[in-house]
Amino acid sequence: MSDFLEPAYGSRSLADVLPAVSLALGATPATDAVATLDLPPAPAYVVFLVDGLGADLLAAHAHVAPYLSSLLTPEAVATAGVPSTTATSLTSLGTGLVPGAHGVVGFTSRVPGSDRLLNALFWDKDVDPVQWQPHPTLFQTLGSAGVRVTTVNKREFRGSGLTVAAHRGGDWIDADRVGERVAGAVTAAASTPSLTYLYDGDLDWTGHRYGVASAQWLQQLAFIDAEAEQLRDAMPAHARLVVVADHGMVDSPDDRRVDLDEDPAFRQGVVLIGGEARFRHVYCAGGAVPDVAAGWAELLGARAEVLTRDQAIGRGWFGTVSPSVLPRIGDVVAAARDDWGLFSSVDFPYELRLVGLHGSLTPVEMRIPLLVD
Repeated sequence: MSDFLEPAYGSRSLADVLPAVSLALGATPATDAVATLDLPPAPAYVVFLVDGLGADLLAAHAHVAPYLSSLLTPEAVATAGVPSTTATSLTSLGTGLVPGAHGVVGFTSRVPGSDRLLNALFWDKDVDPVQWQPHPTLFQTLGSAGVRVTTVNKREFRGSGLTVAAHRGGDWIDADRVGERVAGAVTAAASTPSLTYLYDGDLDWTGHRYGVASAQWLQQLAFIDAEAEQLRDAMPAHARLVVVADHGMVDSPDDRRVDLDEDPAFRQGVVLIGGEARFRHVYCAGGAVPDVAAGWAELLGARAEVLTRDQAIGRGWFGTVSPSVLPRIGDVVAAARDDWGLFSSVDFPYELRLVGLHGSLTPVEMRIPLLVD
């Protein structure tokens, strides 16, 4: 549909960033490169992912982030994958794979053969992250090629299910605060050849809590801009900085929220609802898929795009999908339009407290910065 932005898999998506970095480091022979992004050769790269920093949001608030916005050109933009959510995006970045290949297909998704959901941020101790995402990460691949790989991230994320699934391999530096993050990245980037991955989730948290139209979000954006500039100034001269994001965000006002539990029709033929408020995975009883898809499409109307799994795959939303990943995707998926949210007060009551949301395919959620300095 015209108001959705399809993912640019294989050219300018988040999954294409580290293959391009690998080529720029000289760790991937040009004849074998799958990257189509052109990054300047350098012996060290620092990839700084700012959770929630959509390219459209950065452009709209350029005055608040003068350093980052100075790097934002029409060409310095890529797309997230589908859904445009953290767990999916971080795994695409770390593996270089589309969601349909790496299998982390949303914030929550069905554990095949069960009626349980895997929460990909908090994980489940009964789900082995290496079995869930068995492909080597690019951190592992680069490390095997002689590149020093270092992750600089919060202590609480060390060894988490998502970290193991998406970013296993290389060294780890605990860094809860800005000073720790900058110092850790600068130290790691002194090595050559090296890749240093740095993550900051504070902007995303602020957007969820207060919204991207809030004074709090603008203040946090200013802090992020200062952090990025400080990092660039402190990095060794031989290192290049790449700033990316995992998704953008939209604010969903109270009058643009659908509670799926207020109308029993949404549950007819439905076994399980997953995903998140901007992108729902709907798992159906046997034989109920056509009726559920038609029913949700009629109930939601212009508020969401409702597709069967096969239709969504046909549109390329998840890229090429592996057979083992198929049952993790909803039999029906519903992607919210504009600033609508599809909430479940029964299954996901905490989402009702969120102001900023993401997960769908609107340009503000899908377009991410790809800034090189």
